[in-house]
Amino acid sequence: INGVITLHKSRVIYRGMFVVTHGAGMSLIDDFRKETRDWLDKNCPQGARGPGQVPNGSTKIGISDPDVRLWLDRMVEKGWTVPNWPKEYGGAGLSNAQFVVLLEEMARIHARPALSSFGTSMIGPTLLEMGSDEQKNRHLPRIARAEVEWCQGYSEPGSGSDLASLQTRAIDQGDHFVINGQKIWTSGAHNADWMFCLVRTDPSAKKQEGISFVLLPMDQDGITISPIRMISGESPFNQVFFDNAIAKKEDLVSELNQGWTVGKRLLQHERSGLESLASGGVAAEDHDITRLAKEYLGDEDGLIADPVWRNRVLCYQMNSEVFRLAQRRAVQESTDGATPGPVTSIFKVYGSELSQEYDALAVELRGYRGFGNDATFSETELAVTRHWLYNRASSIYSGSNEVQRNIIAKRVLGLPD
Repeated sequence: INGVITLHKSRVIYRGMFVVTHGAGMSLIDDFRKETRDWLDKNCPQGARGPGQVPNGSTKIGISDPDVRLWLDRMVEKGWTVPNWPKEYGGAGLSNAQFVVLLEEMARIHARPALSSFGTSMIGPTLLEMGSDEQKNRHLPRIARAEVEWCQGYSEPGSGSDLASLQTRAIDQGDHFVINGQKIWTSGAHNADWMFCLVRTDPSAKKQEGISFVLLPMDQDGITISPIRMISGESPFNQVFFDNAIAKKEDLVSELNQGWTVGKRLLQHERSGLESLASGGVAAEDHDITRLAKEYLGDEDGLIADPVWRNRVLCYQMNSEVFRLAQRRAVQESTDGATPGPVTSIFKVYGSELSQEYDALAVELRGYRGFGNDATFSETELAVTRHWLYNRASSIYSGSNEVQRNIIAKRVLGLPD
């Protein structure tokens, strides 16, 4: 695509040209698309389409819907729970282009992911890059088969944005580490089977230089989990206390005292892993906000009746489309399906703020009905309010947007400290 898009009143004007190439590569992708479409139409149960449960592999969360179980089993067999992972670890070895096609075809029939977890999006990709062969063989197939869920042991009461100041201590005892300390805001710890954790193994070294990255089972006497109750009454976050907890030496990822490098790479997978880039982020919300605006403001010849709101929605949609194209470009430019490097901070900043913009539009369009808090509001209205409140945190978790802008300045733009 080579051209310029401009906004003129209520219209989008494009000047330029589109160049479309076709050849043997396109033909192979077309064949894969047809095969994928046929397989999904035949094998994706109706109960796995639209809203509903998406398993995360936790042994503590059952699957009661037979369609969800059937969909998971079929996708595991196909290698499509982690489609771009190598086949020897339970994936299908799909190329980037094939992976995008699979996601597009799943979206076409509103198929939910068969598996979505910290294992598939965070620790799995990290082990693929930085784990030992033994660690890959032991942990990755279990993640792909939905036999385990993980949680992230990073933040501590005094170490949030300044994560490198963490104090949870791991003492080398020969064939294992003994861990003492505390983690906080640990999502899903109460349902997790394993944790990937940053610990301090050399307290005399500078902040980042004395940290190691370890894996440890959650089902052991040395770990206590305390849920953090939110104002909504839910408790997705937890405090985790370590009292002589054990991590085996074979579960040290990379080298001793080199965990900061591993931990940073994992955060890049968390912020903008290949699946989130390829699936287009908030793109699915574009049409919904148009429908919502017409419902509340009126429809004039297919357009949102209020011209001010028409422009607001149009600007949001254009920004969303630009973001989606940037994501697809990152996928196409990635090497062997790898998550991009520091550029993921750009996606984290822009994506979180774009998502918050969508929530603001959805709330404002409803007027006072967008601030539901009791039984006089519908469940949809209450859900909109809850999501608007919850999503205020999206520019804070996974590294605040202020921290991300510092990373962009240093690692992407090369600006001085």
